[in-house]
Amino acid sequence: MELKSPNCAYCKVKSCSKGASAPLPGNCPMIAYPEIVRGAFEKYTGFVREIHRAASLVEAEGYCVWPRLREVVEFAKKLYVKKMGVAFCIGLSNEAEQVVRYLESKNFEVYSVCCKCGAVDKTHIGLSEEQKLRPGSFDPMCNPIVQAELLNHVGTELNVIVGLCVGHDTLFIMHSKAPVTYLIVKDRVTGHNPAAAIYASGYFRSRL
Repeated sequence: MELKSPNCAYCKVKSCSKGASAPLPGNCPMIAYPEIVRGAFEKYTGFVREIHRAASLVEAEGYCVWPRLREVVEFAKKLYVKKMGVAFCIGLSNEAEQVVRYLESKNFEVYSVCCKCGAVDKTHIGLSEEQKLRPGSFDPMCNPIVQAELLNHVGTELNVIVGLCVGHDTLFIMHSKAPVTYLIVKDRVTGHNPAAAIYASGYFRSRL
């Protein structure tokens, strides 16, 4: 079967990780789209370069040693971030409080916004009563745009997502002026460990 490009997930050689002289498969994007690949490297300048450099240093210093929470702190320090934002799901309020306290203990100025901020029913976005999680009662919509706008207003320099819903996280990222990183990906079925459905795919087959 001829594979379209890019489709690196099916590549078994990963020549890109072995150096420029390694042989490349025919559908490799480095062969199919060399101009795009070269052009992308020209964008690693200014603040983008600093973000990448900080991330690479965190990888080198803490790989397989630091938990993600520590990595976020070290990443922020390398970028000289002072103000951090936490956008969290109301279902992870306890976790969010612990995260904020930890970040504050590392001398960051931290602002946090709950997903239900605004107290607006889901009918506002076109859901019928039958489509709501709790039909016939007040069912507040998640409001990732207000989460982003509030953190924009106070001038956070790095925002951290703690358990926003699929899609709501997308809207938050779209509207955040500050760079965004993940700390917790919401997945109630796996204890917020989405990879479990891959590692134990047999067990999760009926749910997938």
